[in-house]
Amino acid sequence: MAVEVGSVAPDFELKNQSGEPVKLSDFRGKKNVVVVFYPHAFTSICSGELCTLRDQKTDFVGDDVQLLAISVDPVPSLKVFADENGFDYPLLSDFYPHGAVAQEYGVFVPERGFATRGTFVIDKDGVVRWSVINTPGDARSTDEYRAALAAL
Repeated sequence: MAVEVGSVAPDFELKNQSGEPVKLSDFRGKKNVVVVFYPHAFTSICSGELCTLRDQKTDFVGDDVQLLAISVDPVPSLKVFADENGFDYPLLSDFYPHGAVAQEYGVFVPERGFATRGTFVIDKDGVVRWSVINTPGDARSTDEYRAALAAL
């Protein structure tokens, strides 16, 4: 079951595409956080979604909000993916233990070995204020993310 709106977001610490640790709770009291789970780097829908976020970055990365994108891909793959696509926001590796954070958020698909498309908007207090979960083949709309952030 997915993390419910109104509940405290499970904390996590994962390595970004540069191998540096990123901890969700480090943003508490400082920034709202948009956590975007996606199945795999280098796939068409995932690339399209993450490129849209890159192109609309000013809406999702700034003084008041932080974007964190999470997949089960290993750090070296995320590094190449980020470099090839100009992603300068954190791509986090939920590689080992395999999909542990995705499982905590209720978006891991065990029979496929990856996270489905789940997005969680977390406020500065660490509470999930909005979420959407799509199947792996259904892209999400950033308009919904913007509206959820505006409501905070």
